[in-house]
Amino acid sequence: MHQPLSYVHPGAKIDKSVVIEPFVTIENNVVIGKGTWIGSNVTIMEGARIGENCRIFPGAVISAIPQDLKFKDEDSIVEIGQKTTIRECATINRGTSVTGKTIIGENCLIMAYSHVAHDCIIGNNCVIVNGVALGGHVKIGDYAILGGNSAVHQFVTIGKHSMISGGALVRKDVPPYVKAAREPLSYIGVNSIGLRRRGFAEEKITEIQDIYRILFQKNNNNTQAVTKLEAELRSSPERDEIISFVQNSGRGIMKGYKQN
Repeated sequence: MHQPLSYVHPGAKIDKSVVIEPFVTIENNVVIGKGTWIGSNVTIMEGARIGENCRIFPGAVISAIPQDLKFKDEDSIVEIGQKTTIRECATINRGTSVTGKTIIGENCLIMAYSHVAHDCIIGNNCVIVNGVALGGHVKIGDYAILGGNSAVHQFVTIGKHSMISGGALVRKDVPPYVKAAREPLSYIGVNSIGLRRRGFAEEKITEIQDIYRILFQKNNNNTQAVTKLEAELRSSPERDEIISFVQNSGRGIMKGYKQN
């Protein structure tokens, strides 16, 4: 259902249950799943693929072309998973020829005035707080939370279940399960409260803390830390995931804990 004061291109594929408020613009080559609500003054441009039961609030712009001088009008898309909420004036750009798509997972909250650049991949259940700016090709794992007005350099990877302080400048990769703050961005502990809320056992949280003591608090470099983790802690999904994250980091890992 859409208001007569909105514009919907005849080539858009929109489920009949979708609610489109006045002054919305929806261009060609757009797909919107059932149960989604599109607030007034939203602009949805070519290449948007929006899942079921999403909510997009007034002023948001979805699937505009990338702010990338190398972009040559190639075909690309934005994928937004079901039950994701996009708040007022957020902007989400479509991909470039490098990957062809920008992806936002299911059940995410993209708050007001935040920006998701081309070729970003955001996992499920993430919270991107007001005013966050993501550069191109950023990868964010499931359940990560980025505090308000934080800025993430292009090609940075942020691990799942991590929490980034408001106003942070994220220039390096952030491993999973941690809290990160200060300038330059540094490890300040394991995100134990978030992990408890998501059902992690105390023994598992303690194991993750032991891993990060070796990585961030024992004056080891990354190579030394990985060697000790493999030698001193038995294999587990979390240990192996953290080791793999460190070994495959493209921009290098953020700083360890330093006492003020």
